[in-house]
Amino acid sequence: MEDLLKWLRADSIDFLLLGGLNRDTWPDLQGTDVLRRAEAAMASKKIGDIGFFFHDQYQFLRDILEAYDNWALAQFQYSFMDVDHHPGFGGLQLAAANGLGVVVSRPLLGGRLTKEPPDSVAAIWADAKPQRPPAEWGLRWVWNHPEVATVVGDMTTPEQVKANAALADTALADGFTVPEELVISRVRDAYRALKPIPCTACRGCMPCHQDIDVPRIFEIYNDAAMYGDTETARSIYRLEKHDLAGCNDCGTCANACGKRIPIADWLKKTRALLADEDK
Repeated sequence: MEDLLKWLRADSIDFLLLGGLNRDTWPDLQGTDVLRRAEAAMASKKIGDIGFFFHDQYQFLRDILEAYDNWALAQFQYSFMDVDHHPGFGGLQLAAANGLGVVVSRPLLGGRLTKEPPDSVAAIWADAKPQRPPAEWGLRWVWNHPEVATVVGDMTTPEQVKANAALADTALADGFTVPEELVISRVRDAYRALKPIPCTACRGCMPCHQDIDVPRIFEIYNDAAMYGDTETARSIYRLEKHDLAGCNDCGTCANACGKRIPIADWLKKTRALLADEDK
């Protein structure tokens, strides 16, 4: 903590956020003294409260909240495309019900929801009432949730900061009308209709003996198709250190798949696209 404060050039900080908690990292964290040290820093007034950044399914968020009762805030990705996963609307409600302040990140999916939309989505935005830019629709939808304490927006210029700050002053929780909710629902369905792989991330195919996270890789591939954004998908694939070269076509995952997805065939396609290989 002393090194962190020295690096920040501060005597104390309001919040300490533990990054990247999920089903894999939480058990590892419990085996360390990180939380004890954080509480000692709280007792000495070097930090105010502790929280965490989370990206995983609802049940693992519940496990973290049940295992430790001194969290003050949680941060996770949430947009109108994230209502039912990682950890979705249920996770948002769960964290708020446990008294945590919820910080939303990537409300516009890092700009994916504001880039030139596919024709099916563009047609819905064109007919929507009232007329708003997609960015405004997306931000207002997130701010509409009373469980959200604050939003870390996708902004790259001072002008965007000013525009979003002004918009935040007019956006009210529980302010969406039923017709507005229907617009968002139609846009969401239009995007989802572009998913080439019908994977629901039930994880019935896991674990993989070759340590390949099939549902996550399929999600990255589907996102590339839905948002017309291959480069971001490739960056995520590399950043998360996925490697499909070890797949030996054993067929175990396909046999376990309740939707009978030809997983091995799709993995070859995802490898060709995301690993930028012609295989």
